[in-house]
Amino acid sequence: MKRQQNKGLDFIIDKLTNSIQNVVTGDSFATDISIVTTADLKNVIKKNKWQFDWKFELKQPQRDVYKLTIVNNQSVIQGLISLEIKSDHVYMHLVESAPFNKGKTKVYAGVPGNLVAFACKLAFQRGHEGNVSFFSKTQLVQHYIDTLGAMHVGGRIMIIDTIAALKLINKYFQNEK
Repeated sequence: MKRQQNKGLDFIIDKLTNSIQNVVTGDSFATDISIVTTADLKNVIKKNKWQFDWKFELKQPQRDVYKLTIVNNQSVIQGLISLEIKSDHVYMHLVESAPFNKGKTKVYAGVPGNLVAFACKLAFQRGHEGNVSFFSKTQLVQHYIDTLGAMHVGGRIMIIDTIAALKLINKYFQNEK
């Protein structure tokens, strides 16, 4: 079986928004997060500039892959996240914005923050007090501390605790109270 080595996450939190925001117009769009199906991943491939093998990720029995879409437009995936429910927290395996949401020409800002806030929300729903962990690329440790309120607990291990999780959830899911 093909095994992917954990190299650390390297997503960039471009902006914390209350949904996702069109970079040109500044308009905000409400989002949905739902479980991914094999059919959803038909065009989520390296040829289309996706960085990760999401079909492989979907086949991992202990992981759930979720897609971020704009409300009333489920067919266009804005970003993806792979999560695993552990005994006391949620572990983020992968986070990726759609290719058109990366770099200087991105269409929407706020996608990675939205996905991480969802992981925190799921951690509360599963009784883990919002606790989320992930491995970071070394050069991004400080970025995650500054943008997500994550704690660096040694090596490349990062943790988002209850307080930081609540801040993210309140930012992204303020309309769901």
